[in-house]
Amino acid sequence: MKIWQSTAFGLALASSMPSFAAEFSFDRPGTGFGTGITPMGKLAWEQSLPTVSYSKASSDNGLEKTTTIQGDMLFRTGLAQDLELQVGWDGPAWQQVKNAMGKTETHGLGDVSVGVKKAIDLHDDRMTMALLGRVSFATGNTDFSNGHDIYTIGSTVAYQQDDILSTSITMLYALEGSDWSVTAVPTLNYKLSDKWSGYSEFVYRKKESQSDQTSLATGVVYALNARTQLDASVGFGLAGDTPDYSGGLGVAFLF
Repeated sequence: MKIWQSTAFGLALASSMPSFAAEFSFDRPGTGFGTGITPMGKLAWEQSLPTVSYSKASSDNGLEKTTTIQGDMLFRTGLAQDLELQVGWDGPAWQQVKNAMGKTETHGLGDVSVGVKKAIDLHDDRMTMALLGRVSFATGNTDFSNGHDIYTIGSTVAYQQDDILSTSITMLYALEGSDWSVTAVPTLNYKLSDKWSGYSEFVYRKKESQSDQTSLATGVVYALNARTQLDASVGFGLAGDTPDYSGGLGVAFLF
């Protein structure tokens, strides 16, 4: 079972964390993408330290347990006031599979992606929106690659309820080989203090000819300063081909 095929465990948070100015916010941690745009002349580096997932599934060799550790990263730079370029890499990875036949370990590199995100001006002080177009190239090693290029278009709409709570929803539509998939990510973001914030998200994904995939995740973010944040998150699958448990640490810098 390839637990890294799902775009539901890609990169990025479904809406902006309130620790940063409205025109920019880091996209990690989480599943979707935020509405903030990296300022022109600046570079954002978002790095997992790393991400870990654990799954159990039935196989011809009995119950199979899979543990994966992966260090994905995302680079973002502003092209215009409302437009940014993104380059992502699923990074180096290690995987261990245990079943009745024994234990096997593999390691390798993941796929590379390129995307463009554009902010949409809704002329609203509380509501923001952004669109994303992304291509993921199957450049990784066999055990850590999607196996084919993936073309994704998506949108995020976020609404600032008050100084503490914001809500958002990310929609992703992807062409994976010859099959289409749709992913919906409603998210709650909440400010805990001047430096601490948190999020909770529900992920629903449906791919042609496959069962529904659902998961829950939550996490916290610490704003070390205006240009650096640390994050920690945990999640678990509810149904379908998703990891039973996942979690990780991350760091993001704005240069």
